[in-house]
Amino acid sequence: MKPAKFDTQPSQHFLMKSATVDYAHADIRKLASALSSDDSTATARRCFEWVRDHIAHSMDFHREEVTCVASNVLQQGTGLCTAKSHLLVALWRANQIPAGFCYQRLTLDGPNPPYCTHGFTAVWLDDWGWYRCDARGNSKPGIHCEFTPGQENLAYPTMYNGERTYPEVWAEPWPDLLAAMENLQNISQYRRQPIDACPPAADLCVNEPTGMNIQSAETDHVLP
Repeated sequence: MKPAKFDTQPSQHFLMKSATVDYAHADIRKLASALSSDDSTATARRCFEWVRDHIAHSMDFHREEVTCVASNVLQQGTGLCTAKSHLLVALWRANQIPAGFCYQRLTLDGPNPPYCTHGFTAVWLDDWGWYRCDARGNSKPGIHCEFTPGQENLAYPTMYNGERTYPEVWAEPWPDLLAAMENLQNISQYRRQPIDACPPAADLCVNEPTGMNIQSAETDHVLP
């Protein structure tokens, strides 16, 4: 499928539920309803802040549980950045707000490999178009991500060889990433061998416009 322009209205694929984005689950629908308001941007902000602040980042809080499916992330209260993005997109879509997935390839610790896949999100806001934001959590020193449409403040810059920010917004998480998460036994295993996933050769996505402004927290990116 040919990607749509980044500033065009998203397709229905960005509202779909799936095995990972299981927003029909009763617990997700209950929370989504509690976070909803008459204003879609306010709803989107509430969902972002709830996931950012209430779901413990596995690495920051030394949790060993591995979560992936949105409802399980909610039930366990913890997840890696990628897992947190699954829950956030599920909450947005439960409120009929189009949303998708974004990724970076980063080193795990400082300037040298190994690399890891960092996941964050994009949400469609009628007044702004696609807005990318990172709910990995501000529990790591040096990171302070907020929901500020019109101005990105992603958690991590790309500054070392081999790193990149992928320009697409994907309707579903990368299959290679999901397969790797399913095989993960605990977070200690991830620390030893982080997931460095490959993007799909072709999938449903929209492309980033040239000149998009990205500002990241001023921090060395250890343990996304």
